[in-house]
Amino acid sequence: MAFPVRAARYQDRAEAAQVLLDALPPLTNQKIVVIALPRGGVPVAAPIAQALGAPLDVILVRKVGAPGNPELAVGAITGSEEEDLYLNIPVMRAFGLSRTEVQALAKKEFSELTRRRDTYLPGQAPAPLEGRTVILVDDGIATGSTVRAALHAIRSKAPEKIILAVPVASSEVLSELQKDVDLVVCPEPHLPLGAVGAAYQSFPQTSDDEVIALLRSACDAAPREPN
Repeated sequence: MAFPVRAARYQDRAEAAQVLLDALPPLTNQKIVVIALPRGGVPVAAPIAQALGAPLDVILVRKVGAPGNPELAVGAITGSEEEDLYLNIPVMRAFGLSRTEVQALAKKEFSELTRRRDTYLPGQAPAPLEGRTVILVDDGIATGSTVRAALHAIRSKAPEKIILAVPVASSEVLSELQKDVDLVVCPEPHLPLGAVGAAYQSFPQTSDDEVIALLRSACDAAPREPN
């Protein structure tokens, strides 16, 4: 028996941002930082940061590939500090790797992470998160591996609260991620056809130039607070 394909939920990322913004709870009297996962998360996060009058930052995640199988992640890095290394424990154990060995594998990824940060936000330090309400935004979640690494890094910076805000995601993955955040906001918790793009009528790849322009505009509109 054939079942009808679920129609796309959003026209594009701009509409998804508005729907997501409407779904957020009241956030008055809170110091808010909006953090996007590039590249596709930035066009969703930028209108939210603008509407909330909050600074917009990005968190970059680089996969650390397993020996002989670089597509299989034994971990991920989100920065240059030791606490910025996220470990995929089951895969580590399968390969018999220690934390020190994964750290050694991660070293080659640091330069690319730094290059990308400098491309998107040249000369700009990450926004301070301690004591803030952090809203982590992406355009959708399929497997959740990148989001897990990002949440690990954000939690290490001692925020007051973490809100995971995504327009669409797998319900199974969302249930797993709930323990890592204070609140999940997801208007469409059913991933159509198992792919984020299927939730959008228009889902073009976001370019580096678009990311840079959005971040520059957000920075001009909401200057960062000093540490």
